[in-house]
Amino acid sequence: MAINRAEIFESLGRFRKGVLQILICLVVQGMIIYIFFSGPLMRHLRDTSLQIDLVAFGIPESFLAFLKLAIYGSLFFSIPLIFYHLWRAFSPLFHKRGLKSSGLVLLASISLFYLGAFFCYFVTLPFGVKFLLGYQSAHVQPMISVGRYVSFCTFFVFGFGLTFELPLILALLSYLRLVRASFLTRNRRYAILVVAIASAVVTPTPDVFNMALLGGPLYILFEIGVILVKMIERRRMEAERFHRAASSNG
Repeated sequence: MAINRAEIFESLGRFRKGVLQILICLVVQGMIIYIFFSGPLMRHLRDTSLQIDLVAFGIPESFLAFLKLAIYGSLFFSIPLIFYHLWRAFSPLFHKRGLKSSGLVLLASISLFYLGAFFCYFVTLPFGVKFLLGYQSAHVQPMISVGRYVSFCTFFVFGFGLTFELPLILALLSYLRLVRASFLTRNRRYAILVVAIASAVVTPTPDVFNMALLGGPLYILFEIGVILVKMIERRRMEAERFHRAASSNG
């Protein structure tokens, strides 16, 4: 069954109903984080990767950095709610095309995002920051802006979280018949190139080691996605054969 424009607009209409709830959650969580947890979060963010004091290059920068951290923190902890409303809005598209394990998809999307985010925060980011700070010398000492450091860290944390969704995205595209296993396997070399480019963009440093920290898992996730697409296509073919046999017998 091909996807049509009416189904997409219908799904967007369903998601619009959940946007208000998401915004309320973001605002409430952001206020709580800013008032009670912004200081400990900033210290943890600094001590995990940087371990040197941050500086503010302007009067409002400290305030804006803590506000930014509260907003990003609220967004980070609201991912389950955001994914829930996204899936509730768009899941009918996939249910019509044979997908039954709705709860499993939602759980997988949340788990993959946090797996990528924590992998970046505790593994890749400390290595990347240490590599970049290795260029300091007696004549070059780092003075790192608190606002830019928050933006730097959150960009890579969210980037890793979203890139780890790759196998699930491939599987869902297969249900919509927008991706085929034969296409993915035939163009595997281009997939390796895309993985390398994505690793160069998302990782905080250009060295091979840090790129491999994302590129390796990302390529494994791609292969897992190919396996999932093959399983989906096999089930689809079996269901189509069953329906043809049933209609011929009828």
